[in-house]
Amino acid sequence: MNTIKTLGERIRSLRKERKMTLEVLAGGKLSKGMLSLIENNKAKPSMDSLLYLANRLDVDMSMLLEEVSSQELRDVLEKAEELYNTTISEEVDKNEQLIALLQPYVENLSDSYEAARVLDMYGQGLYLSGSPNWKEYIDKAATMYDRLNIVRRRANLAIFKSWTKFRDHLYSEALEDFLQERHHINDKYAYIDPISRIDLDYHEAVFHYAVGNYETGIAVMEEAIEFSKTHRIFNSIDNLYRLAAINAMMNNDEERIAFYANKLKQYGEFADDKEPLYLYRFMEIHQLTSYTHQYEKASELISEYEEELNRSVYFRSYLLAEKGKALYGIGRYEEAIERLKQVEIADYIHHPIDLSIFYEGDAYLARSYFALGLQEEAESIAKKTMELIAPMPASPYKRYIEETYQLIVK
Repeated sequence: MNTIKTLGERIRSLRKERKMTLEVLAGGKLSKGMLSLIENNKAKPSMDSLLYLANRLDVDMSMLLEEVSSQELRDVLEKAEELYNTTISEEVDKNEQLIALLQPYVENLSDSYEAARVLDMYGQGLYLSGSPNWKEYIDKAATMYDRLNIVRRRANLAIFKSWTKFRDHLYSEALEDFLQERHHINDKYAYIDPISRIDLDYHEAVFHYAVGNYETGIAVMEEAIEFSKTHRIFNSIDNLYRLAAINAMMNNDEERIAFYANKLKQYGEFADDKEPLYLYRFMEIHQLTSYTHQYEKASELISEYEEELNRSVYFRSYLLAEKGKALYGIGRYEEAIERLKQVEIADYIHHPIDLSIFYEGDAYLARSYFALGLQEEAESIAKKTMELIAPMPASPYKRYIEETYQLIVK
């Protein structure tokens, strides 16, 4: 556990950093014995003595008086950033380690970037660990970013705060909170850097999609794409193209599907990024199963792309669902059931459209049982899937699930 250094410890630490002996630091004004007592917190120096020691150590006296020195906070922040940015595969109690590292420093911090960032990461760590006290520290960090005019971090916090509601599937509340946060940022900051602007646009579009505000979401998304092109900033362009392609699919707009799918492919090839290419492959299959119902052709593409798509942890469950749907479509019901029962929704999947895609797979599972004459199993799954899809916005997936319920249960 980290502990905040006392005044004496700070003096001793600075003295050793400068390779000074007690005698050298004491000089002609303090005795070696008195300095030793001060360093061991057995004597309290006068302000004159503190000023003298600060001059000898070549630091500002405020650095000695601060409970947490700027340098100490920077050192802690460097360790925290390294821990915060570990990948999932390396994560071992990451949030608990982050909380333990930062907890001694989070109270009574004066305004600085380091202090705000410490509060920011500490609050996020608390949230991800399930602590109810996370919001207090996130709000403190947001206020500090505002005072320091650090828009990039402030925008990220706005997204994070809204995402906490989104993760609980409180989609309308997430959108409302986000719009309030964005209004605050627009009013507070005279200049919003292009990267922050695009990140805010992307998440606003995502939140609008989640509640079925498709037209508003499309408008925000298309504006973000144009803004991204104008400013030649492409760090989120693949996500924007993904949104655009899915919207085109849901509207059965073949021209726009082809346009944005091709954009994803071009971006993946240009950036040497496999994920957009995997998405491009998945979309080819998904359009054939969920939209045009060309199951034989979908089955052929799955065989062609299966090895490639299985390299992505993200797309494995999606591919299983598509394989099950294709098998149902070509009448291989037992095999369809086998595949669809293996599908697991990852705990990081929260968007209603993504969830609806998986729930549609459950409808295919129900239809497969129904086709085999297993009415009880078919009804049970159809009813459960209707309950799951009920709070989701209107979509082709929801319509298919409702049609399945009517077919099997009614």
